[in-house]
Amino acid sequence: MDIIKVILTSLLSVAALFIITKIMGHKQVAQLDFFDYVSGITIGSIGAELATELEKPYKPLIALAVYGLTSLVLNLITHKIPRARKYINGTPTILMDGGKIYRKNLKKAKIDLSELMLMCREQGFFDLDEIQTSVYEHNGKLSILPKSENRPATPKDMDIPVKAAHIGVEVIMDGRIMEDNLTRAGRDVNWLSKQLKQQGQNDAKKILLAVYSPEKDKLTLYSNE
Repeated sequence: MDIIKVILTSLLSVAALFIITKIMGHKQVAQLDFFDYVSGITIGSIGAELATELEKPYKPLIALAVYGLTSLVLNLITHKIPRARKYINGTPTILMDGGKIYRKNLKKAKIDLSELMLMCREQGFFDLDEIQTSVYEHNGKLSILPKSENRPATPKDMDIPVKAAHIGVEVIMDGRIMEDNLTRAGRDVNWLSKQLKQQGQNDAKKILLAVYSPEKDKLTLYSNE
């Protein structure tokens, strides 16, 4: 009987965590600020407790709801009241600008010179002289603006006209024709069949992945072999 209760409370925990995460948004699994980080860990801990709570599972379930609702309310506040963002999420801090390192801002961000240099190297900057400005964001990441002479050259810098880039569209995945994607790309099944035959393929089920590039007007096939 206890085994059945554990299974049921575990399923309840999974369902509750899924619903709360969907309500709170993908931010919980992407870039976290301080409160999202803390609430994410706490919600996971409560969810684990819920999975094994056989006597009164409603208690951790209520706690899950409270944490999820609190996080949702704080997110709404930061969206509706811009001034509240610096108190809830924090503000960006300039650590380096124009060749100067701001020691006070390093202390404010609670990082030392070694950590600053590590974060710069992680972004490919082994020479601090190549950096114009570095900003420590509220989510704990370092944003770097290189000096103008160290930035990669672009077609605009060389006055070279370029066409607009377009994302590739998956029209076949795991042998299944994605008709909605075909329509979005302005193509149909008949066009796809002709393209497959031109590339020596007669059966879409044998295609692992087919991607159509609107920019090149080209269909690229990846077979199951």
